[in-house]
Amino acid sequence: MSHLHGEHILLTGGTGFLGQALLEKILSSYPETRVTLLVRRRGSSSGSDRLATLLRRPVFNRWRDAVGADGVAAAVAERVKVIDGELGNTEFTLPGDVGAVIHAASTVSFDPPIDDAFRTNVQGVVDLYDAVKKAGVTPHIVHVSTAYVAGARKGVVPERSLDHDARWRTELAAARAARESVEWDSRRPAVLRRLLAEARKDHGKSGPQSTSAAAEERRKEWVENQLIEYGRLRAQSVGWPDVYTFTKALGERVAEETLIGVMPLSVVRPAIVESSLKHPYPGWIDGFKMADPLILAYGRGILPEFPGLPDGALDIIPVDIVVNATLAVAAAPPPVDEPAYYHVGSGARNPLTFRGIHESVREYFTEHPMPDGGRGQIKVPEWTFPGARRVERQLRTGEKVLSVAQKLLLSAPATKRTRHWQDDLTRQQDKVDFLRKYADLYGVYTEAEVVYTDNKLLALHRSLPADRVEDHGFDAAVVDWHHYLQEVHYPAVTATMRKATVGRRTSNSALPPLKRSANGGDVVAVFDLEGTIVASNVIETYLLARLCDLPRSGWPGELADLVRKLPRYLAAERRDRGEFLRTFMRRYAGADEAGLARIVHDRLGDALLRRSHPEAIRQVRKHRAAGHRTVLITGTVDVLVQPIAGLFDEVVASRLHVRDGRYSGFLESPPLVGEARAAWLRRYAENAGALLTESYAYGDSYSDRPLLEAVGHPIAVNPDPHLYRHARSRRWPVAQWKAYTLPVGDAFLETVP
Repeated sequence: MSHLHGEHILLTGGTGFLGQALLEKILSSYPETRVTLLVRRRGSSSGSDRLATLLRRPVFNRWRDAVGADGVAAAVAERVKVIDGELGNTEFTLPGDVGAVIHAASTVSFDPPIDDAFRTNVQGVVDLYDAVKKAGVTPHIVHVSTAYVAGARKGVVPERSLDHDARWRTELAAARAARESVEWDSRRPAVLRRLLAEARKDHGKSGPQSTSAAAEERRKEWVENQLIEYGRLRAQSVGWPDVYTFTKALGERVAEETLIGVMPLSVVRPAIVESSLKHPYPGWIDGFKMADPLILAYGRGILPEFPGLPDGALDIIPVDIVVNATLAVAAAPPPVDEPAYYHVGSGARNPLTFRGIHESVREYFTEHPMPDGGRGQIKVPEWTFPGARRVERQLRTGEKVLSVAQKLLLSAPATKRTRHWQDDLTRQQDKVDFLRKYADLYGVYTEAEVVYTDNKLLALHRSLPADRVEDHGFDAAVVDWHHYLQEVHYPAVTATMRKATVGRRTSNSALPPLKRSANGGDVVAVFDLEGTIVASNVIETYLLARLCDLPRSGWPGELADLVRKLPRYLAAERRDRGEFLRTFMRRYAGADEAGLARIVHDRLGDALLRRSHPEAIRQVRKHRAAGHRTVLITGTVDVLVQPIAGLFDEVVASRLHVRDGRYSGFLESPPLVGEARAAWLRRYAENAGALLTESYAYGDSYSDRPLLEAVGHPIAVNPDPHLYRHARSRRWPVAQWKAYTLPVGDAFLETVP
């Protein structure tokens, strides 16, 4: 171990969880050891830029405190070199004095698309080791793999080369070709027809561009899902639980075929790597690892059950033990023709069962419950371990029930109660989706009946000098699980979530504060009318105007005709808002233009004002006080909005065609609905010099979605079920504005502060 001092190590994956820990340990504990980092360039950020960012991360805090900022800078300048490189691109030069290569880079997701997994975990290994051979050096290669390369099996797994017949070259070629094949399939008529139908159902009212964009987004999602499924099924068909373990196993085979007999090779196979036990400090972790989403979900009450064997071992190992083991392996190269294999886990001599984890995490969250968004504390469930089949049946039943409930809610009236139901349904859907995802991903790991022996690793640990065991040892038997889980790991992984949820309420109804326009008029506030400014719609407004113009004896006939044609109007509304307006405006055919104007001025204006939302009027006035341009966009006939037109700098309404002083029932121009509103707003902003990223839009219907998405501050007002669901998913503010019966008259607007 001592000859690691003064060594020159090439490290890949230095920005990942394990890579960060390896780099920190080398820099803080081996002051004479130099490191070359192979770092992938991202955009305009070079490897040196990424190193500078990396050194500011918490993993280096203790070392930085010990040597100071100047000490860190001096050590890095003297001992660290960065190579901008890409696994899959051999255009980089390795230093000639590299004594060890620690290859820790990989795609660690369990369910990436098959081509992505092979690109990094197989092709990346090929390219790196080919580059090492071309450099003319023969360093000790430490290939970091995973214990789970053993595949789906039961019993004891020894520390030796894998026994399988999978051919990595054939599998790599098939994985490369998979994306092109799936892309072709995604463009077949049958697939496109289904995706278009789904997009029209959800987005048809917004307009054709919204529909086509949604269809294309669905196609891309379909491609990614197919490639994920390709990887999962191919892995399972040859004995691995997922494409991650499959490609890691093939990566080992690449290393063996490339390096045995050429340079020393050691393969390190960690189990489930979690937060540090002691170094750089207890509980250090970067992001959430495999077990952490389940721990957090359980603490939040999301997991009433989970598939898993209560007596199955969940092989967890702290990251600092893995780091110490990896560096010890790097300092002990085997003969070039006898590769060494090491398992780094706890299951062989210090096993932790799935039942033990459940009891531990339940005890922790009972004593330290998670806050429930300002509504108290979450009570965690108690698992009964019913088995994977029963959990799967419960999942399928839950998914079917939620699907039916979602369809019913989306067709229900928009009320406070239905929105409350929608929130509850969304929370339940999130729980079921989470359980489905992680049951599929991790079920095989929580049902494992396998033990990874660590005899060779233990022998290496016992070869350490006694004075180095405390700081550099890697015997998993020293881990006190109660102390580690209760006092180190759980507090570390829940800290961020507790800070994010304490005192927070789940409602997002508060409107954002208005910023005063810095350059008069560079901010626009756009309002829809029906359902947003006033609690009425096109049909109600027409009916008020028509009844004002008819004697009472004519009311029954008008109402009967309206009721008779109502299904036709509603069907048009469901298909396309513009179609509905064109169809309904035909009812104005023959109406006297001047007469309607008089009715609005003398009688209908007060009725319209009576239906206005006082909160809406206040919000319009606030925008004007902040120097914003206020715009009203509506499909209602322009003459009908005259009572509130004075509130706005711009009013855009439907105009009816007039012939000889009477309306023909036809529109003068296409109505501004759906995405046409967004297009109009973009042109208006360009001409007016307004900044849409700083602007506001208010709407109540899902057809207003393009308009709302065109601005930086969208607000859903009294939203219909589709818009409400969309707004909550995007975390948009949701305003509930009510109409009150108030005294009306010419001074009404002035009475609203």
